[in-house]
Amino acid sequence: MMHTWFEGKIRYEKVAENGMNKKVTEPYLVDALSFTEAEARLIEEVTPFITGEFTVTDIKRANYSEIFPSDEEGAGIWYKCKLYFITIDEKSGAEKKTATNILVQAADLRDAVKKLDEGMKGTMADYVIASVAETAIMDVYPYQAEAEVQPEFEEYDYEKLSAAARVCHNLGITEKGGKKCINTDPINVLNIHYGYGSGLKLIQQLINKGVLKREKDYISVVDKPLEEFDWYIKQKEGDGKVE
Repeated sequence: MMHTWFEGKIRYEKVAENGMNKKVTEPYLVDALSFTEAEARLIEEVTPFITGEFTVTDIKRANYSEIFPSDEEGAGIWYKCKLYFITIDEKSGAEKKTATNILVQAADLRDAVKKLDEGMKGTMADYVIASVAETAIMDVYPYQAEAEVQPEFEEYDYEKLSAAARVCHNLGITEKGGKKCINTDPINVLNIHYGYGSGLKLIQQLINKGVLKREKDYISVVDKPLEEFDWYIKQKEGDGKVE
C-alpha cells in the first residue's frame, strides 16, 4: 500500500515537571490523502490524549519512503535515516546514487542503525547510510485496516449520510480553481454530533457515493443539486431501498 505522509504540529498547554503549565508544540506524522484529511486525522488521533484546547499549527508533506516502527520497550525515539541506493548505469558504467528517507523507531542511535539494516534486509539494491538523525516526532499514525472497507460491503446510515451531505454543501468553500471544497469544519461538526471518528467515516462514505471527490491535495464537493443526495428521504419513500 502506498502512503502519503504529512507532518503536523500540535500546540497545547501541558504540565511541566515543576508542576507549572507551559505551551508546547509537538510534531506528529500522519498518513492521509490530502491536507484537509491530514488535519482531521491529527485532531481525531490526539483528542483522547490531550486535556484542554489545542491547535494544529502547521501541516506539510513529509518525504519518507518507508516507516520502520518498533514495539520494543524503550524504543520511543524516531530517527530520520537518509540512504543512497547505488546503481550502475548500463551505458556509461558510471555509479548513480538515489537518495531516500526512512523513519525508524528505536531506543538510541546504534539501535536505529541496527533496525534500519534489519528493515532493509531483502532489498535487491545496494545502499549506503548517509545520515541518521533524531527527530522530535512524538508518534506516527498510519491508516488503520478498518479504513479500507470495500464500498460495496459497507453499511450506510442514510439519515447520518444525508445530514453529512448537507453539512458539506453548506460549509464548502469556493477555491482551488473555482471548485467548492471542504476544510476541517464539516468533519468537526460531524464529530460533535455523532462522536469522534464519525466525521472521517462519513466523509469517506460521501466520496464512495459521489458527493465528494478526492483531488490531488484537497477534497472537492461535486457540483450537483443537494436534493440528489437526500438518501434518507429516498429510503423512506422507497421502502428502505436506496440505489
